[in-house]
Amino acid sequence: MLELNEVCLQEHNAIDGHTLSMMAEEEQLTCLHGGSAGKRSRLLLAMLGLEPVANGVVSVDGEPVTPATARTMRRQMAYVPDGLEPQGEVTVYEAPTEDDVFRLRANRHQRLTQEALEQEMNRVADPSQWKDSRVKLLAVAALLERPIVLVDNPPVFAADYLLQLARQGRVVIVSSDEDVFVEQADQVLEL
Repeated sequence: MLELNEVCLQEHNAIDGHTLSMMAEEEQLTCLHGGSAGKRSRLLLAMLGLEPVANGVVSVDGEPVTPATARTMRRQMAYVPDGLEPQGEVTVYEAPTEDDVFRLRANRHQRLTQEALEQEMNRVADPSQWKDSRVKLLAVAALLERPIVLVDNPPVFAADYLLQLARQGRVVIVSSDEDVFVEQADQVLEL
C-alpha cells in the first residue's frame, strides 16, 4: 500500500497550499488527474522519495518515505517515466539498452532475458506500437515484479495492460489526463 497523508508539494520556493491524501492499495489502479503534467510528475517523484514534500507524509506499508528510507522503499517500486531524456551536456547520446537495464545492481537478481522482454512487450502492445519507448519501459517494470508500479503519462493503448497488472495484485498509480485511465481507475486523485 502507498499512502499520501496531507502531502503538499513545494512550488518555486513557496508551498502550493493544495494538500493531497490517498491510499493506493493492491489490486487497484489509481489515476493522478488534473493539474499540470509537471505537478503530477513531481508527485510521482515524491512517492519515490526523489522530490521533497513541503508538508505531509508519503508512506509505503505504513513506513514513511524519508531521505533515510527512500532507497530501500524504491526497491519495492518500478517507475516508468514519460520518456528518457539525457540531462546535462551531451555530445553523443545513446539510449540505454535492455542489457544495460538488466545489469543494474538493483535488477541483477531478476532473470530478465530478451525473450522474456519481447513476450511482455507483446502483452503491453501490438508490435506496431513498439516504437514508443514506453512499451519497453512498461514491460521491464512488469518483469521486475515490484509490488508498486508508478507510470508517468502512459500511452492510451496500455490502459488495459495496466489495469491487468493491478488486478494481478500490484499497486498501480498512473499520472494522466486521458479519459480512459480516469474511467478505468478504481480511484482518481484530482490535483
